[in-house]
Amino acid sequence: MLLFPAMLAGCSHPAGDTPDLSGAPVPVKVTTLTRQVVNEPVYASGNFTTDDETIRSFKTGGVIQRLFVREGDAIKKGELLATLDLTEITAQVTQATLACEKAGRDYKRVCNLYRDSVVTLEQFQNAATGLDIAREQLTAAQFNRTFSEIRATGDGFILRKFVNEGQVVGPGTPVFQTNGAGNDNWILRVAVSDGQWSSLAIGDSAVISSDLPEMSSMRAFVTHKSEGVDPVSGTFTIDLKPVKKLGLSVASGMFGKAVITPARGRSCWIIPYDALLDGDGNKGFVFVTCDGRKASRVKVSVSGITRDHVLIDGGLEGCSTLIVTGSAYLTDQSLITIIH
Repeated sequence: MLLFPAMLAGCSHPAGDTPDLSGAPVPVKVTTLTRQVVNEPVYASGNFTTDDETIRSFKTGGVIQRLFVREGDAIKKGELLATLDLTEITAQVTQATLACEKAGRDYKRVCNLYRDSVVTLEQFQNAATGLDIAREQLTAAQFNRTFSEIRATGDGFILRKFVNEGQVVGPGTPVFQTNGAGNDNWILRVAVSDGQWSSLAIGDSAVISSDLPEMSSMRAFVTHKSEGVDPVSGTFTIDLKPVKKLGLSVASGMFGKAVITPARGRSCWIIPYDALLDGDGNKGFVFVTCDGRKASRVKVSVSGITRDHVLIDGGLEGCSTLIVTGSAYLTDQSLITIIH
């Protein structure tokens, strides 16, 4: 988010320069408002991630028998990470197997009796259905036994371990958090304002950096733009993919900075610092006049700052004249007189 320190010079008055506030028009200077296309770089910061960080868990509940890895361990695709005590699930598979065998015997017996016209068609169909149900229950039990262990879905690292051996867990209880860093698919995820978000596009170039010497200046490009605002920070996220492989020099969550250059400019208003009042985050206020006689206080959205100006991307629609000096003495609908 944008921060505006004590740059709002209009909030202070030189000694002996306070105007007459007895209702007389306040002398002000103005400038014409026009939208301009700017192509200012976007400065942002965020954290490195792999975009495939996953919480791993068991499909079934039970007692954890073994954990084969610890936090920080490197893992390979297919590697066994954890297992449950299989006593209960093995018993369930055995029960389902026996039930399936019994249903098969019952079906054969009823089938023979049906050929001899001893049982009805309904009894024959019920026996067939019972066999189908027993087979599906056996398939489900075998499937649950397969997922009573956790295996790595790709090369990467164990970021967090949530449980210990001997602990009872339910289905879906988090056991590990893993990533795919072994495939070197690192990205830098940064936060930007809504105005900055609208100026960026997939493929825009960037330069990223961190405190690591080997990453003082590395080229990257925009690979993803979020389509919704983060409800906690009120910002949008942009994913930046480094052009070169980062290898093991980066860890998940490491802080990074980026300078993103938009390929296309964005349309906005450029106003002097002195015209902006009460800057807070990416919001502020300015005074405009439509008739040259009264001042109107307008809330604006700030999208960026330059060395000498503030970039406004919202709030000035329909306004033609901006008050640039004298704003500190104004209130909404104050009488003004324009000086040159």
